[in-house]
Amino acid sequence: MNRFENRVALVTGGASGIGAASVRRLVTEGAQVMIADLDGEGAEQLASEIGAMTDTFQVDVADSSAVDDMVKATVERFGRLDVLFNNAGIVSTGTVDTLSDEHWKRIMDVDLSSVMYGCRAVIPVMRAQGGGAIVNTASISGLFGDWGIPAYNAAKGAVVNLTKAMAADHARDNIRVNAVCPGGVETPLVAEVVASRRAQIEYKRLVPQGRMGKPEEIAAAVAFLASDDASYVTGHNLVVDGGVTVTTGQPNFTAIAERWWDPLKN
Repeated sequence: MNRFENRVALVTGGASGIGAASVRRLVTEGAQVMIADLDGEGAEQLASEIGAMTDTFQVDVADSSAVDDMVKATVERFGRLDVLFNNAGIVSTGTVDTLSDEHWKRIMDVDLSSVMYGCRAVIPVMRAQGGGAIVNTASISGLFGDWGIPAYNAAKGAVVNLTKAMAADHARDNIRVNAVCPGGVETPLVAEVVASRRAQIEYKRLVPQGRMGKPEEIAAAVAFLASDDASYVTGHNLVVDGGVTVTTGQPNFTAIAERWWDPLKN
């Protein structure tokens, strides 16, 4: 497929994990891609592996002026900008009573404010060229609460609603805005939280499909949302989680029940 032939994409957090997988997917489908990341060396390495279809920009997405420069550099390099994938993010553990002001602010700046900064910078560009597609990385943690990551929950929940608000505001500009909501995916970010072998086994036990997701599986969802195949999809939060959110979170009763309860016999 060449769904992105003659199109330009900008991917933040593009040097690793879901971002890198999305860069590869978009290039495979014909896009030219600006790989933006705080890890400039990692972005350069990925670009050298992929080749002429890419360029790089080192950026701290929490800095609004740097995000403006990133968008400007993308347009100057490739001549247009059709797809923005706001993917950069961080996570930390703790509870509200243990969070410092600085800790809270950094999570909000990177995981939430950066999404607004990116969209604010690209919307005028997309409007002027007749439209575009924006995909934001939210999370199933933006749809439900978790233990021990309240700042991340708050930021990703806000991304979910910000996505809907922008979709409504800019639909008549022919700009679609959607979010992808991954569950546990084998990325460096998740590895920081689910670090031990025991923790990984425990997490997989909670997933109906019995495994963690692969970055390439999220990238496929991102490519769909950014493509014309999703031309009538906007304001949607696409959950890609192996089935985690289809259950109540209670134990598997067929596994723990001492006997089957037959309502016709009991």
